[in-house]
Amino acid sequence: MSIATKISILGAGESGIGAAILAQKQGFNVWVSDGGKIKQKYKDTLNDLDLPYEEGSHNMNEILSSQLVVKSPGIPEKAAVMKAIREAGIEVISEIEFGYRYCKGKIIAITGSNGKTTTTLLTYDILKKAGVSVALGGNVGNSFAASVAESDHDYYVLEISSFQLDDINSFKPHIAILCNITPDHLDRYDYKMENYAASKFAITKYQDETDFFIYNKDDAETLKYMPQHTIKSKPLAITLQNENTEGAWLDETNTIHITINNQEQMNINELALQGKHNTYNSMASGLASKLLGIRKEAIRESLAGFESIEHRLEPVLQVYGMQFINDSKATNVNSTWYALDNMHEPTIWIAGGVDKGNDYSQLFGLVEKKVKAIICLGVDNSKLHQEFEGKVDLIIDAADMDEAVRMAYKMGEKGDNILLSPACASFDLFENYEDRGRQFKAAVRNL
Repeated sequence: MSIATKISILGAGESGIGAAILAQKQGFNVWVSDGGKIKQKYKDTLNDLDLPYEEGSHNMNEILSSQLVVKSPGIPEKAAVMKAIREAGIEVISEIEFGYRYCKGKIIAITGSNGKTTTTLLTYDILKKAGVSVALGGNVGNSFAASVAESDHDYYVLEISSFQLDDINSFKPHIAILCNITPDHLDRYDYKMENYAASKFAITKYQDETDFFIYNKDDAETLKYMPQHTIKSKPLAITLQNENTEGAWLDETNTIHITINNQEQMNINELALQGKHNTYNSMASGLASKLLGIRKEAIRESLAGFESIEHRLEPVLQVYGMQFINDSKATNVNSTWYALDNMHEPTIWIAGGVDKGNDYSQLFGLVEKKVKAIICLGVDNSKLHQEFEGKVDLIIDAADMDEAVRMAYKMGEKGDNILLSPACASFDLFENYEDRGRQFKAAVRNL
């Protein structure tokens, strides 16, 4: 691209700033535009780089004079600025597509409704322990574009959301992992599951026969929509069924077997992360690492010694015999299903937030069996009340996190779990799920 080529970056969060850094390095004429308020740390970066930007509005003259637009994933197509850009016929791409155009290393990209953060961090941990040149990016760590701008790596392990995949036109991971598909973000996909699934399968769209696609053979939605997509890469399944399949499978002794080219590569019988969902995550990361030629010892060491992730079934404190658990990262119903399935003691469940078209019916059996009370934490809790009335003894509302934690503490008894697992997005009362989880932990420590 020549220096005269103008690029507009829409959104000045982590991905937008990363795209701006890379765009400047590649010689673009850069304009950064955010319809909201830009965080001070990102303003500081823009000022240090002497990049022009605006906040609180979009200067359409600047944006529509661009040859390329990089759109941050949080901006929906129905936004007025996007409608104007589309009408003008300007090319729109995501930050991961932009980063890919200048990336020299191999990409391991992980998507899915649940488990993608854990699988991403596990895979990165294995590669890092193996001593290879690897960067972590996407929805966790730095933005992909910023990592590419910073230095060249042999491998990039990326957590990728459906929103980021919506605006790719060449992004080609060497290994694509689809953890699962469960209803999430349906408000962005016209409340049609097939649209959301198509977005997830886009991770395979530009792969070829030299690449690999790891998928969950036990996930009904993945199997349902897989035939609708042309997948050129080599598919490898992960399954908890005791069947010797090419990919990864679990035998009757709970030992994971990894099989490639019909040859047994290794088995793993000690996992640091417990629970059915984490077995899938460990399988996917172990299989991906083996495909990259990582030695068995590094894979085993990482999977056996990996520490739990903040905001995902994270034990916080035990207070008077009650265990407080932070699962703020559970922003959809299926994530909360896994959390409740892991509860083996009576549970007070703190739930609620921005409902994304949730179907709570899959939780009914677990709630009736395990939950003694629900504390609703959100601006509008009417749907939670409607869905769970009569399924638990008590459903009450809390105005903020401090009140929710105090309520749970007062009604709890020795041996109870106090579980924050919202099943909803956080943007009504919190900045993001991290902010929500940290407020929960602070409130528990203040008891």
